[in-house]
Amino acid sequence: MKILLIGATGMIGSRIAAEALGRGHEVTAATRSGRVETQHPALTALALDASVAGKVAQAAAGHDVVVSAVSPPRDGSDPTAPLLSTYRSLVTGLREAGVRRLVVVGGAGSLRTASGADRVDTPDFPAMYKAESLAQREVLRLLRAEVTDLDWTYVSPADEIAPGDRTGTFRLGGDDLLTAEDGTSFISAEDYAVALVDEAEKSTAIRRRITLAY
Repeated sequence: MKILLIGATGMIGSRIAAEALGRGHEVTAATRSGRVETQHPALTALALDASVAGKVAQAAAGHDVVVSAVSPPRDGSDPTAPLLSTYRSLVTGLREAGVRRLVVVGGAGSLRTASGADRVDTPDFPAMYKAESLAQREVLRLLRAEVTDLDWTYVSPADEIAPGDRTGTFRLGGDDLLTAEDGTSFISAEDYAVALVDEAEKSTAIRRRITLAY
């Protein structure tokens, strides 16, 4: 399978690249700079501005799936409008390229908690992550409302995600936040990558959101 991975050098994107390469897939690792640290015979580095639909179309052509690990702006400004604009350009580019499969690295803030409120709307949600989480929720809403012609999947992590071990063992869910018996919700970035590449390969969650946690 040929994968265009946009945002290939972040904590999650780099692990998705490693997981996909480890399974024998070809990966085009797209970043703004065109530079990646990983060297692999099946990896091609590419400079790409995902906010330009025509550039996305050129990059996506010939690929089986596009994985978006695009991050919102982190300069203190409201990230919602620019992130939505980038995703609209991304979707337009995929349409132009004739690539139907899109897998999105999403956020956990839009997951439903036991109280019925989205996690981002609960009182103890960390303030430092709120703006980004609200922006990521709008991306999910955009996909659900406007992107009915592409085979997208939005993959939300657990409430907490960090570098850790690749175990290959975790629980999968839908729109509800998965928690352990002690109330915590965690997944390693390595196992998140496992689940995302699984979904890219199997396409079992078309036009819906999935989540995972231990």
